[in-house]
Amino acid sequence: MADTLTVRTAGIVTVQDLGRVGRSRYGLPANGAADQHSARVANVLCGNDDRAPLLEITALDFACVPSADILIAVTGAPADVTVDGVVRPQWEPIPVRAGETVRVAGIHRGLRVYLAVLGSFEADYLQGSCAPDTILGFGPTLSAGDELTLRMACPPIDHPFSRIPLFRLKAPVPAFPTTWTIDVTDGPDRAEFGDTARRLFDAPFTVTPRSNHIGLRLQGEVPRRVTQGEVLSRGVPIGAVEVPAGDELLVLHRGRGVTAGYPVLAVVTATGLSALGQVRPGQSLHFRHRTLNQAITAHRTQRHAIETLRTRVHTAFEALHIQTPAPAHL
Repeated sequence: MADTLTVRTAGIVTVQDLGRVGRSRYGLPANGAADQHSARVANVLCGNDDRAPLLEITALDFACVPSADILIAVTGAPADVTVDGVVRPQWEPIPVRAGETVRVAGIHRGLRVYLAVLGSFEADYLQGSCAPDTILGFGPTLSAGDELTLRMACPPIDHPFSRIPLFRLKAPVPAFPTTWTIDVTDGPDRAEFGDTARRLFDAPFTVTPRSNHIGLRLQGEVPRRVTQGEVLSRGVPIGAVEVPAGDELLVLHRGRGVTAGYPVLAVVTATGLSALGQVRPGQSLHFRHRTLNQAITAHRTQRHAIETLRTRVHTAFEALHIQTPAPAHL
């Protein structure tokens, strides 16, 4: 009989990965983890492939129980993480014994928490990804009592001297500020806004409750288009900062449709997108202008930190004789 991870308290939780890469040509949104950095780090801390399925927990409390000994990692927004009532750290591997309850509660300063399991678990796939797609009705949220089939178990891990689990892997933990700074580069229609384009950077915007994984709606001093004429529908990137007629900005996120017809003033950078995936409704954010070279450098720096962490995890797993998981199904 296969080992499982049973959901006890569901809240809002989905099985995610990094999304459908290269499927926009077929009209499919990318979807996937809203905070790609935290999702990658969670899997790396478990020795998994970056694209292995993991849990994305949004805003509300979550609890689960494994039927076998496992190793997990919890990243993303700050939260209270406990194993059978004992407080455990985020952003490092956590051994869990069979039958113990893993609980994530009190998510704050951010919106989403990621829980990965060594070896990952079985998931359904659509076009190369297990990421839910609300338009197609694929990948519903999990409910209490749902079971995920584990791909592998992990023997108990004890520190050889103090007899307690010990990991200090120095994962690249991002900031979770009260007011967020989101980096953007110039969009294709920046010139159409004239001097009003500066409004994007002069004052904060507030995320409204109508935001979701498709896009964020922002209230503030909205830039105004100074040219006339219609904007034809065209392909738009994830992170496009659109300016429709009205008093809101739209920032397209990973669930966005692949075409749109609003002018695009700016585009959120790759690192900015992960931060944007943590901004809660009611929080404020500032946009910060970056050149393309600055955006690429920041992305490479973030990915280099993850690769450095991967090396440390590999070394620690070898020292503790932890079996390396097989690559995730693609």
